[in-house]
Amino acid sequence: MAGVEEIESQTDDKENSEKAEKTKEKVPNQENEKLMKLPLSRIKSIMKSDPDVTLASQEAVIAIAKATELFIWELSKDAVHSTLQSKRKTLQRKDLDSILDTRDRYLFLEGTLD
Repeated sequence: MAGVEEIESQTDDKENSEKAEKTKEKVPNQENEKLMKLPLSRIKSIMKSDPDVTLASQEAVIAIAKATELFIWELSKDAVHSTLQSKRKTLQRKDLDSILDTRDRYLFLEGTLD
C-alpha cells in the first residue's frame, strides 16, 4: 500500500508543478510586474483630458491603470508568440499587425496603427 500512496503522491506533485508552470505563463511575475507599472498621475491626466470626465477617483485611476497594464501584457505576449513562431528573436511591427489581424479580441483596434 505504501508504494501506491507514493506513486499517487508523485503524480500529484507532477500535476501541481504543471499547473504552476501554466499559471506562471498566465500571470506576470513580480519582477515583470514592477516593469509594467504605469504612472498613475499620467493616467489621471489622460482621463481628465476627456471633456466628459470631471472627476476621477483614485480607485477609478487604479482600475484603469491595471486594466491597461493587463491589456499591454496580453498584446505583447501574443506578439512575442508570433515572433517565436516566425523563428526570430526580435519583435517587429509586422508581428503586431499580424496579431491585430488574426485575433478577434483585437478587432476594436483595427485601423489604429495605420
